[in-house]
Amino acid sequence: MPAPIPADELRAAVDPVRAWLAGEAEQPPRAVLGAAVKTTARWLAQQVPGRSVELRVPPHVAVQCVEGPRHTRGTPPNVVETDAATWLRLATGQLTWDEALAAGAVSASGNRADLAPHLPLRPLR
Repeated sequence: MPAPIPADELRAAVDPVRAWLAGEAEQPPRAVLGAAVKTTARWLAQQVPGRSVELRVPPHVAVQCVEGPRHTRGTPPNVVETDAATWLRLATGQLTWDEALAAGAVSASGNRADLAPHLPLRPLR
C-alpha cells in the first residue's frame, strides 16, 4: 500500500495549476498537470477507501474508491470519468458535482458513482 499523501503535498501538487484553472495562464506542462491530477485522485482514494467506484481521468490516472461491493473483472459497474481540468476544478471547489454533470463534463454511471459528498477535497477548499 502506498504511503499516505500529506495535505501539504496535495496542495503543492495543485498550486502550479491554479492560475490555469482560473483561466489566467497557459496550460502547464504535461508533467505538472499529470502530477496534480494523480495526486488529487490518489488523495480521494486515500480519504474514501474502497473498490466500488473507479475514477478515471485519462490519460493520467484511474483509482478505485468508495466502500461497497468490490469490483474485480471487466468494466466496473460504477465509473466516473472526466478530463483533467474538470477533475481539478471539482477537487478544488471551482466547480460543483451537479454543475459538472449538467454540463456533460463528467460521465457517472452506476448507483454509487456520486462523488459529490467527497468534493471538493478538504485541504484544497
